[in-house]
Amino acid sequence: MNPPPSYRPSLPPPSTLDQPLLRQGVKLVLDGGAALVAWMLCERVFVGAHLTPHGALKWTLLALAINLVFQLTRQHYRLIGFRDAVRLAMATTTLLVMSAFVTILAREFHSVFDLETAMASALTTGGLWLTLRGAIRARHERDLGIDQLPDGAIPHRTLIVGAGRAGLMIAEELKRHPELGTRIVGFIDDALDKQGIRIQGTRVLGPSRLLHQIIRKEEATQVVLAIPSAPGSVIRQLTDVVRSAGIEVKTTPGLFNLLGSRAWKPELQDVSIEDLLRREPVELDQSSLNLVLEDAVVLITGGGGSIGGEIARQVAAFRPARIVLLGRGENSLWETERSLRSLFPNQGLSLELCDVRNPIRLQQVFNRWKPQVVFHAAAHKHVPYLEAHPEEAVDNNVFGTLNVVNAALAVGTHTFVNISTDKAVNPTNVLGATKRIAESLVLRAARRAPEGTRYVSVRFGNVLGSRGSVIPIFKEQIRVGGPITVTHPDMTRYFMTIPEASQLVLQAGILGDTAKVYVLDMGDPVKIVDLATDMARLSGLLPGQDIEVQFSGIRPGEKLFEELFTQQEESRTGVHPKVFNANPEELDDDLLEEGAAALRLSIMEGEGRRQAQILRWLQQLVPTYAPSPSGLGRYSEEARDRRSSGAHAIYVPKAQQA
Repeated sequence: MNPPPSYRPSLPPPSTLDQPLLRQGVKLVLDGGAALVAWMLCERVFVGAHLTPHGALKWTLLALAINLVFQLTRQHYRLIGFRDAVRLAMATTTLLVMSAFVTILAREFHSVFDLETAMASALTTGGLWLTLRGAIRARHERDLGIDQLPDGAIPHRTLIVGAGRAGLMIAEELKRHPELGTRIVGFIDDALDKQGIRIQGTRVLGPSRLLHQIIRKEEATQVVLAIPSAPGSVIRQLTDVVRSAGIEVKTTPGLFNLLGSRAWKPELQDVSIEDLLRREPVELDQSSLNLVLEDAVVLITGGGGSIGGEIARQVAAFRPARIVLLGRGENSLWETERSLRSLFPNQGLSLELCDVRNPIRLQQVFNRWKPQVVFHAAAHKHVPYLEAHPEEAVDNNVFGTLNVVNAALAVGTHTFVNISTDKAVNPTNVLGATKRIAESLVLRAARRAPEGTRYVSVRFGNVLGSRGSVIPIFKEQIRVGGPITVTHPDMTRYFMTIPEASQLVLQAGILGDTAKVYVLDMGDPVKIVDLATDMARLSGLLPGQDIEVQFSGIRPGEKLFEELFTQQEESRTGVHPKVFNANPEELDDDLLEEGAAALRLSIMEGEGRRQAQILRWLQQLVPTYAPSPSGLGRYSEEARDRRSSGAHAIYVPKAQQA
């Protein structure tokens, strides 16, 4: 397309254009001067006679020619690094070889070049070039760093825990930005082979068990935890040590935050509750996931939610042909779209404003895009609200899932992954019961789907930071000064980070066998009151003194604990070390059909009969469902008998017991 006649390219002012050329010219003069000095010194040593101006001139021209070939004047002297040094070594080697070659040929023309002088000059020239650059960088780091601090500011004396790649990147980043007011006083690392050595000029002062003593000895005012792969227990221990010394602590992003092949970045942040609960990173089968996701159309229901949005970001790293975000909340879809377009600007992306409870509209969307892969994350999930409005839970979680499954079967979807919950195990609330029925609907679809397709469900527990989870609630309560409200002192839950859960959903859902319910390894259960007090301490508050923790009582439908399996369900699977096979008892197809039809009628009943009818059919379809006394309806004698017989005892997977 030709520009309009009035178009004029916007050029920087002449002074701006001249500055790079001027700087390169100055560098060329400096490098030429270094080459000249090298020749004069070496000629005096090896020849011992009077200096030969024409020999010095020829040598300087040869050195500058090689300098220009390797573009050494384009190096940023103040930020010179390892790759620049390698390029400088290559230029020096080339100068050495060329000087020998020219000297041997020049003898036939009676040149004044001397072989020993030329080779010594090549090495000396390279050494002077390196010294020049190193001196400029050293002066920049020493002088300019202090100049950029605010008046009267004292730089943070910083210890970096972790002398691995992440620690070195953090150190390099802090040195490049002296305006941050940070002076690195040493590394802390447990590796025996690193004790006492210097890495990039900074000494390794000792192992982490001596951290408290080293902080006092070095008078450190800040500690950076640069160990992104460390589990939460290690982060918690180190954070407690640093805080007990009364100084600041920062950390770096965990490896769960990476998307596909995106590189880890050296960013400093405050220690968060996610860091304290961090576990070992998930290792995905990248090649197998690529085979399924690359160039595929992937549809995600609930695409504006915290789980659906994170699944979309994880999927985008595998370069699908298109991601279709389906949801009924336009604002949340807009937020997910902004995030995806920022991270993956070239990714094909479409938004469908659609409610999964509308089968006609849903089928239109599926007919339009014909997705090969579907992640069904749309669901109601707030336990107390669903106890008060069970008809909404049935309509969305049961019939919404049925609509999505039917639409996927109609267009020949190859892989269907239903997002389920640990509350589906021995449920005491409507959420758990409806999600257990949804699992049964997906299992039935797997039996009806063509051979070679995959229809599965994946269960996991609470997700840190997801909408409606306790973390955002506690953050807001801390922000306004408390109190922090916890339902019960013994309330425990399993927790995962959003990236961890999403990555395991990809692994289990896409690479697992069809007609399965997979359960993610949730780690050890966490007391909610411990979570609340940890968050208060991370905010600099002392629970019981600076902020109160109050117990508000168990809400309708809640358990004190959640279970991942019944005792009959657990088995190992080869999909991933952190994925188990639940093996739930399947519902008879006729009963499922009858129950679905009855639930449709029940949600249309009048106020007096609606909840009772829904309760009766949920118990019919999910025999282990025992409604909470404070939730929907009342315990039946049969439900009491089931619970007293031990059907609801806590069961911890063997891998976690170990």
